[in-house]
Amino acid sequence: MESATQQQVPHRGHGALCVAERSCLLLVDLQLKLLPAIADGPAIVDCAYKLTQAANRLGVPVLLTEQNSQGLGHTVDRLAAASNATFHKMAFDATSEAGWPDFLPRDISEIVVVGSEAHVCVLQTVIGLLQAGFTVRVVQDAVGSRTQENKQAGLRRAERYGADIVMAEMVIFEWLRSCNHAAFRDLLKLVK
Repeated sequence: MESATQQQVPHRGHGALCVAERSCLLLVDLQLKLLPAIADGPAIVDCAYKLTQAANRLGVPVLLTEQNSQGLGHTVDRLAAASNATFHKMAFDATSEAGWPDFLPRDISEIVVVGSEAHVCVLQTVIGLLQAGFTVRVVQDAVGSRTQENKQAGLRRAERYGADIVMAEMVIFEWLRSCNHAAFRDLLKLVK
């Protein structure tokens, strides 16, 4: 018979549920001049928007990255309006840029990632976050690339490196944990 401590699932790591109090939502490069080239771009923005609304309601920090904003423009307005801070970068891997460690909130261990492109900036940033010891969730229905093949290749590689591949509804309901949560009815409207 296993002891109580042996039966417990670790709170961090691949496969654990998302915890709002330890999470931040990272929107990678959902920029005006890039999005028209992304397959299913409007659906990805809609999904990312739902996550920003849930995060805002639950007190989860919402952070943005912008890749070469002079060339690719700024983040889509409705996403930018829901964010707490923006990190400007030229490197594809945001974590390799000077100032990145100071950009992240100190009390988080889990990062939920959405954005574009899944096989370039999202993937490289995810790998950097994993190497830094964060639990990383990549939201499959809120990431995109110019082609579906590139998106799928990026997701497979992120998962091989240790990221959880999740869906937006999974994240929202895991952040809530219970239908007794005060925000449940408001957030239920987001997913209907």
